[in-house]
Amino acid sequence: MTKDFKVQQECSRLLTAAVINGQFRKALLSNPGRAIASGFSGEAFNLSGEVKQRLSSIRADSLADFASQMAQL
Repeated sequence: MTKDFKVQQECSRLLTAAVINGQFRKALLSNPGRAIASGFSGEAFNLSGEVKQRLSSIRADSLADFASQMAQL
């Protein structure tokens, strides 16, 4: 499994959590760094510090916008 695949897999988990849970989605949109650090439903997101930092810099009003910006990182 390549590093890029693992990052994509974790980002997919992150977006899935945001899709299925409105409270997590709101947290992700308002403070992505804190939401990622907190994890979801007892599960951690296994992302490198660099990836977490890049995701934390996203400012979005919707999950679609967040996903679009995430794809560009």
